[in-house]
Amino acid sequence: MLYREALNLALDHTMEHDERVVVLGEDVGFYGGNYRVTEGLYAKYGPKRVIDTPIAENSIVGTAIGMAMMGLRPVAEIMTINFAMLAMDQFVNQMAKLRYMSGGKIFLPMVVRMPQGVAKQLAAQHSQSLEHMFASIPGLYVLCASDSISAYYGLLHAIRMDDPVVFLEHTLLYGMDFPFEPMQNFDPFKARVLKKGKDITVVSYLKMVHDVIKVCQWLEERDGISCEVIDLTSLRPIDFETIYQSVKKTKRLAVVYEAPKSLGLGAEVSAKVSEELFYYLDAPPLRIGGEEVPIAYNRKLELMAIPTPEKIYSQILSWSKRHGL
Repeated sequence: MLYREALNLALDHTMEHDERVVVLGEDVGFYGGNYRVTEGLYAKYGPKRVIDTPIAENSIVGTAIGMAMMGLRPVAEIMTINFAMLAMDQFVNQMAKLRYMSGGKIFLPMVVRMPQGVAKQLAAQHSQSLEHMFASIPGLYVLCASDSISAYYGLLHAIRMDDPVVFLEHTLLYGMDFPFEPMQNFDPFKARVLKKGKDITVVSYLKMVHDVIKVCQWLEERDGISCEVIDLTSLRPIDFETIYQSVKKTKRLAVVYEAPKSLGLGAEVSAKVSEELFYYLDAPPLRIGGEEVPIAYNRKLELMAIPTPEKIYSQILSWSKRHGL
């Protein structure tokens, strides 16, 4: 199933079974969404439940907050995470805080879903990975999807929650076809072990998961290094228990992510593992992230600024050799 089809199916199924679920955003209706995620929903559910909005991100999120306060379950789409910066007051000071400030009297069963990451030559203002900004806000849940299974079941779970959720997707995944199978008890707050291994725990999320799996196959075939791959489907909260169990076995940790290396999710995961499992580690944690630069339009410069399978392989291999693996 295509990634975008899985997201569409999750929206369709929840809208069909719960008339409180509404979708709103730029071009989500008649046009079917910028990435075709809402295709067909306008014709099926009509303009009162699939709402085309003006190009006004602050108003989109603010409207969704009001809808949620009054008993609906809105799913707002922001065309790209880069544009969510225009709505940060709504995210930080309203969406994240209203339930807390009301003493639990106000419920906000709402989702804001949006793509992020480096695609192909969309330039600096359309190529950002900003998950760390949302994951740093108490009061929000931050989920993400790396394939069709986590897209479908993760979004289903998010829409059914009574708390505000930021649901992150990756621009390059929408047209990708992934295996899909029915699952009874998918928990997006439980990290997924996608590949078992004994030498290194490699943690990643979103598109980088697929590059990591490719790299771990190279490491195993070429160098005899066995990696365990963990996919984070939740960035707030992070399932550290699954990471801890793996690191206790492998004694080594690498975190791979597309955002700039400093001050990101890699720093948080590395710090927590170092704090909790210092005496288990045979090597300092390795962070592999993007460069500290805005993303260029030029394709060669764009690829220089982010982790690629070749760079991930080279860094893990040299790090493992330095530390006796």
